[in-house]
Amino acid sequence: MTEWEQFRALDLKALSATMATPIVVDLRNIYSPDEVTKNGLLYCGVGRPQPVAY
Repeated sequence: MTEWEQFRALDLKALSATMATPIVVDLRNIYSPDEVTKNGLLYCGVGRPQPVAY
């Protein structure tokens, strides 16, 4: 976890709207992948499996 509360409380929808390439690289695994993707961002978490499309 991070000791900086402001990183845990980001407005993901607003963040997505301002980014040219909406990608979150979560090095501390503080975000839920579902919560990030439902707000229009691509999610990459360290140590978490990536979904595979067949």
